[in-house]
Amino acid sequence: MLDILYNRRSTRKFSDKRVDDEIIHQLLKAGLRSPSSKNSQPWEFVVVDDPELLSQLSVAKPHGACLLKHAPLAVVVAGDKTKSDVWIEDCSIASIILQLAAEALGLGSCWVQIHRRYHDDEQTANEFISNLLQIPNHLEVLSIVGIGYKAADRPPLSEKETDWRKVMRNSYKNAISVEK
Repeated sequence: MLDILYNRRSTRKFSDKRVDDEIIHQLLKAGLRSPSSKNSQPWEFVVVDDPELLSQLSVAKPHGACLLKHAPLAVVVAGDKTKSDVWIEDCSIASIILQLAAEALGLGSCWVQIHRRYHDDEQTANEFISNLLQIPNHLEVLSIVGIGYKAADRPPLSEKETDWRKVMRNSYKNAISVEK
């Protein structure tokens, strides 16, 4: 697990190789077992592997979604606002679990933020996606996780890029000392 956490990088360029249904099943099984507040499990997933729909999802918002056009797979993560007052947090956890499972299965992934983003001046990204994928009104799209085989490997962040200044101990005024 630590190797996955230390080495995972967002993947925005994917090979053309299709993701096998068994691997998709494993990804979804991991996502469905994500922890949630009071075990409310407010997430629902829409698996998208149709190239035309992926192309349409790639324009769900002006910036940051274009990677979906060439991804072989996307998982739309929507939350049921009626099940939990912390659906955003719970669906965020499910989204990252999908990403970690993808990495463990030899795939790359990238989170596309949808919640509180706009498709254009008249429509939110959530409204655009909900209309496109026929998602019911009681669900709100939090994110889309683009998934596929990596077109190229990216090196992990270096120790130098690990910003230990962001860690304190027992008080915000006590910076943690990191021994190398």
